[in-house]
Amino acid sequence: MTEVMIVALVILTLLVGIALLAARIDPWATKLEEFLTFISTGVILAVMLFVCAEVMLRYVFNSPIPGHLEIAELFVPVIVFLAIAYTQSQNGHVGMTLVVDNLPPKTKRFFEISAFAVSMITYGILAYFSGKHAYRGWLYDGVTMSPPYFPTWPAAMVVPLGMFLCTVRLYLQMLRELFPHRFPPRPTEGKEIASAD
Repeated sequence: MTEVMIVALVILTLLVGIALLAARIDPWATKLEEFLTFISTGVILAVMLFVCAEVMLRYVFNSPIPGHLEIAELFVPVIVFLAIAYTQSQNGHVGMTLVVDNLPPKTKRFFEISAFAVSMITYGILAYFSGKHAYRGWLYDGVTMSPPYFPTWPAAMVVPLGMFLCTVRLYLQMLRELFPHRFPPRPTEGKEIASAD
């Protein structure tokens, strides 16, 4: 019970602090999201080159890289969770809005604010528990299941980081929807990510 109260107090403090400094936090959060997405993109390229090298070594030289599957698997959370907040800021996540888009403006606004609140709470809970899991993996020196053994906690630490940043982004979007006069929309927010033709 004490843990729940401490977590609730920390979250309440963070929410108040972010609300008071939202106009200053938003540009920094945007820069951090873009930087982490750049890293995620670099990791995608590196994994692609790594897999190509492994295939070449396996089939041409009959010398596969030991632990290649585990290495590739450990990079998946880095690819996904470093870019999750940026994707949210660009409205790039999959959403079903057929009904909501056809509602009157006030009702639509209510549902959007509610969706931001529920999503923010969900991501916050996931950030907390994935952080606990990653910390436990670090304490117990968690490793992959087959040799050569690689530590799993660095990849696990990326999950709460991404979830926390997405929680902050959702909160900023909710504040912007609640108080549009205080938080003018960002130039890229609200636009769909352009699809390549």
